[in-house]
Amino acid sequence: MRLELFTSAFCDPCHRAREVIVEAQRLVPALAVDEQDVAAHQERAAELGIRSTPTTIIYDRAGGELLRAEGVPTLPRLLTALAQALD
Repeated sequence: MRLELFTSAFCDPCHRAREVIVEAQRLVPALAVDEQDVAAHQERAAELGIRSTPTTIIYDRAGGELLRAEGVPTLPRLLTALAQALD
């Protein structure tokens, strides 16, 4: 199970998103998190159409995009999407 988090250096909501994702990772140890700074990974961000930070993308087992959330995700929403990713 994989989550990709797109952030930028001086983004306060990005810090809050990171905190929510750390908690989700504590509850779901199998969750692999890949954080991408949009300035350092401009090609990847453009490829995925990232327009704002933070943006969280959760992928299903086959690697397809299951959930995309702009802004700070809530823990319940993340956990629900992660449960769906396990199906």
